Amino acid sequence: MKYIFQLVLVGFVSSAFGQARPEIHCKHFFNGYPYGAPASNDLLIRDLYALSNNDNTKFADWVAYKLTLHEIDGELDLDRNWKTDEWLAGAETLEAADYSGASSEHDYDRGHQAPLGSFKNSIYASQTNHLCNITPQKADLNRGPWVKLENHIRTLVQQFRTAYVMTGPLYEKEMPPLPKANEKHKVPSGYWKVVIVPTSKSTFEHAAFIMEQESERKDAVISKVVTIDEVEKRSGLDLLWEMKDAEEKAIEADKNASWINTWVD
Repeated sequence: MKYIFQLVLVGFVSSAFGQARPEIHCKHFFNGYPYGAPASNDLLIRDLYALSNNDNTKFADWVAYKLTLHEIDGELDLDRNWKTDEWLAGAETLEAADYSGASSEHDYDRGHQAPLGSFKNSIYASQTNHLCNITPQKADLNRGPWVKLENHIRTLVQQFRTAYVMTGPLYEKEMPPLPKANEKHKVPSGYWKVVIVPTSKSTFEHAAFIMEQESERKDAVISKVVTIDEVEKRSGLDLLWEMKDAEEKAIEADKNASWINTWVD
């Protein structure tokens, strides 16, 4: 794996399967980063997020970011100035022009993984417009349950001050490619998102969601709730792997519905 990062310490830790995993310390990670992306991926760690960019799909296999009151409470004018990440080679990501005609032909928006709207008080907000943090996302999903969940997460941050979010694509069926893109790529068929909210120094709550590209704008966010186990099974990634095994197993099998019902509609 090629690593591109800032202010990060790297070591090695053994997994439950006896394999050595890079131990990467970063403010965006909660009990480990999503593990299992291809070794050829680029790991980018920026001020607002960390992500694993897939050279073949041209999109991030996962994006992780930490949200605090500092990021969400502000009034910055948030422009959508799409750009290719300067840390990636041209063949590893798409260009702004590749999205031409995507809306009219396939109803694709440029969908943020780490959302621009969550960083209204950050001078680094434009980092979310790097195309490695963007995927083609159906408009009804992007402007419906996806943005509603992002709004809910910001409300959680206002209440609890901090949230850790991991999100990424699923490739479970073929989707139409971007019509004007001149590089081979693969459009996701759906998305997952895991939210971790520390409620004290030693406790936290969790929630996991899967949303298909064909979701309807009116869909309730609560209808998209799954277990973290389901996210891992369908994404091929291992989450929260730095926890003690028994704790990890219990949390990942629990939908945590009683808590989720207090803030999701």
